[in-house]
Amino acid sequence: MSRKEFDASRMRRMKRVAARHGLTILTSEKIKVLGQPGGHAVRDDDSFKIVFGDQPKPYSASLDDIEAWLERLDEESS
Repeated sequence: MSRKEFDASRMRRMKRVAARHGLTILTSEKIKVLGQPGGHAVRDDDSFKIVFGDQPKPYSASLDDIEAWLERLDEESS
């Protein structure tokens, strides 16, 4: 497995992409404390509103979901 496939590396890459669009990726720490993988959400930096990952419940997006969403966002903006 290459380093670029580790979750921490993927998260850093996605955070850089999100920052270019004025977004922040949030991670639920509460779920991690309970021993389950934490979910994620994406927040708009200007309005502080969650724009992705809050349906059907807060912090419901996986890393794969956010990565796909950011790729679509990049395609739409280019």
